[in-house]
Amino acid sequence: MARQRRPPVSEDQLQHLKYFRLLQPVLQGLEHVGIARDRAGNRQIFFDQYVSLVLLYFFNPIITSLRSLQQATGLDKVQKRLGIRRTSLGSLSEATGVFDAEPLRHIVHELAERALPLEHGRDAEALRGLTAVDGTVLPALPQMAWALWMDDQHRAAKLHLHFEVLKNAPVDATLTPAACSEPEQLRMMLQAGRLYVMDRGYASYQLFSHILAAGSSLVARVKDNTAFTAAEERALSKAAQDAGVIRDVVVAKLGTDHHKNYLRQSVRLVIVRRAKPDRTLEELWLVTDRLDLPAELVALAYRYRWSIELFFRWFKCILGCRHLLASNANGVAIQVYAALIASLLIVLWTGRKPTKRTWEMIRFYLTGWASLEELEAHLVHLEGAA
Repeated sequence: MARQRRPPVSEDQLQHLKYFRLLQPVLQGLEHVGIARDRAGNRQIFFDQYVSLVLLYFFNPIITSLRSLQQATGLDKVQKRLGIRRTSLGSLSEATGVFDAEPLRHIVHELAERALPLEHGRDAEALRGLTAVDGTVLPALPQMAWALWMDDQHRAAKLHLHFEVLKNAPVDATLTPAACSEPEQLRMMLQAGRLYVMDRGYASYQLFSHILAAGSSLVARVKDNTAFTAAEERALSKAAQDAGVIRDVVVAKLGTDHHKNYLRQSVRLVIVRRAKPDRTLEELWLVTDRLDLPAELVALAYRYRWSIELFFRWFKCILGCRHLLASNANGVAIQVYAALIASLLIVLWTGRKPTKRTWEMIRFYLTGWASLEELEAHLVHLEGAA
């Protein structure tokens, strides 16, 4: 049976677009991106307008594809609020090859700086700057030849994300073909003043040395058969034992005598025993340069790493970033950065981490199904439940 055709987007399904004016300061400066190529002076859509349309795609459940987004550009309300003209599908497709995605990455940096920590207290202060690092695969189409992965029939892009845990905010991201080195991407994205928390996929002594040289610290899981030279055994406090810590040792050198000593400084190895979902026990071997951090907080820092996995679920399943609006690498990057901007805007507007319920309420409001009072009542309820 043929698939039922979706009804066209109508004016009454796009409410409260005046609030998209709040995005103008965020997108300021983008209107000049890509105009050097417009020698004829007849460009009808500019980068700030294109990004506004992509954000409209995320914030409005009625718009589900590039074609429906193109249809929305013909509506008088959209044209007035976003300052655009009716735009052809070809022009929207061409935009991903004209406008460079990199300025959007800088906007992500700026918005992340504005976000305030959502967690407070002694533990949060000790773990200030805790940044989870990981990558996730975005399935691509076979014709996306740039998205190298397993073979010609299995293409994918990979999002490399830095996620500041206590702000619940993405702070940096890059997009590459799925067949790439995650440790190398982290090396190129390093910032000072962070406490990076990483899983075993990033276990590289040379990478650890780059992190320290960049002025940051680390909590990284390594294999549970890692060779090391012990310098000092530390006594375990009751709080550490309650957190599952079974050993805390200062290490003079990671690796055997045959390994090069990349770190050239003492680090700690904190071993944590935990139960897996199937109730079997496993040991987490965690390396950190933070000699001052209580062992139980080293364990807590690694447990916080799972927040990035939850964000990936939000990013793919709720924001809908499994569906790509473009097939070229730059176009996918624009969509990814716009999704991160949308997530950051929710954090900044609500002072809460983005959730499915809050996302739905914002979308209900922007489609006219919920009033401003109902949206505010939802946010007040969140504050009361905290």
